[in-house]
Amino acid sequence: AIDIFFPDIIKEQNRELRGTQRAISRDRAALEKQEKQLELEIKKMAKTGNKEACKVLAKQLVQLRKQKNRTYAVSSKVTSMSTQTKVMNSQMKMAGAMSATAKTMQAVNKKMDPQKTLQTMQNFQKENMKMEMTEEMINDTLDDIFDASDEEEESQDIVNQVLDEIGIEISGKMAKAPSAARGLPSASASTTTTISDEEIERQLKALGVD
Repeated sequence: AIDIFFPDIIKEQNRELRGTQRAISRDRAALEKQEKQLELEIKKMAKTGNKEACKVLAKQLVQLRKQKNRTYAVSSKVTSMSTQTKVMNSQMKMAGAMSATAKTMQAVNKKMDPQKTLQTMQNFQKENMKMEMTEEMINDTLDDIFDASDEEEESQDIVNQVLDEIGIEISGKMAKAPSAARGLPSASASTTTTISDEEIERQLKALGVD
């Protein structure tokens, strides 16, 4: 019940303090007005040479100034109380927030069993490892099934590439190469030569193809 009504109490107290502060300000303004009137009156009496009247008015002025100074002291106290209530209101809000957070944490802690949570995590890790092992076994099996044909195709691609590089068409037709006897007398204008098998094997081995 205190938590429910406390904010209303703070608001009401602040309202009263503001009202008190305004009343004090009005009293101070009235005292300052009287102070000026007394000062004028004292000056007037002094000009006429009425010393007794000056003394009486001077005492009244002293009392009036004391009262004005009291209004400053009271006003300062009221301001301090207003600040304190604001601080208390802020503290109560923080306390309320902490209380709500604590209740939420309690509810979560009741729902969360550390042992069950740990067991769940362990089960997840276990099943995840099983799944990874199963996936690896399936992949190995698929690799065994398809690797032979893949390797054959890859090997043929490498062979074709090598043949292209050394001047032999993929179709198997030998490319024309310069004659070793170029420039020497011959019955024909040119002769065709082919690259030896040994040269092809050497090129293949250089590329890592047996």
